[in-house]
Amino acid sequence: MEALQYQNNNHKYSNQLEEGELVKKCKDHDASAQKELYDKYMDQMYRISLRYLANEAEAEDAVTEGFLKIFSKVGSFEYRGKGSLTGWMKRIIVNESLMVLRKRKHLLVDIHETDHKLKSIDGVESNLQEEDIINEIKKLPKGYRTVFNLYAIEGFSHREIGEKLGISENTSKSQLSKARASLAKSLVKIGAV
Repeated sequence: MEALQYQNNNHKYSNQLEEGELVKKCKDHDASAQKELYDKYMDQMYRISLRYLANEAEAEDAVTEGFLKIFSKVGSFEYRGKGSLTGWMKRIIVNESLMVLRKRKHLLVDIHETDHKLKSIDGVESNLQEEDIINEIKKLPKGYRTVFNLYAIEGFSHREIGEKLGISENTSKSQLSKARASLAKSLVKIGAV
C-alpha cells in the first residue's frame, strides 16, 4: 500500500513497541512507529475489510483509506489498555468498508418472501474449517453479507446495524435471516451438512 507515506526519521526500533508506547509515538508522528503499527495490523485489518468487500482491490483501498484516517486521528484516540487500539482501528476499517459499499449504492438486495422456515447454520459451523465458512460468506449478496458480518461477527445489534446502514431494524433482521438461509443452502451444496 504505497499510498501511505511516512515521515523520514533517522531512528528505527529493534524491538516491537508495546501497544501503549506505539500509540504515544504515533501521536508524535514518529514514522518508525507508524510503519510498525501498519506492519503489525495491516493483515488483520485487510481480512476484516475483505469480509465486507469480496473484491480484493476494494478491500485494499478501504484499508489504505482506513490507515490514513487512523494516522490522522490517532491524536484524538485515548488508549485504554490492551485491545483498545485494535478495537478502535477495527471500527475505522469497518466504516471505511461500509463507505465503499454505500458509494456503490448496492448495499441492500431485494428481499424475496419464502414460505419455508429458515434453517439456522449454528450447528454447521463446527463441522467446517474457518476458511470454508469465510469463502461461503464472501459469496453472499452484498446486503446479506454486510448485515451478517455486522451482526454475527462484529456483534452489533439490529438497532445499531440499522443506524449504521440507514435501514430499519426489521430490515436488518430480515437481511440476517436471508443471509443465514442462503448460507445454510450453500453449505448443504458443498457437502458441509
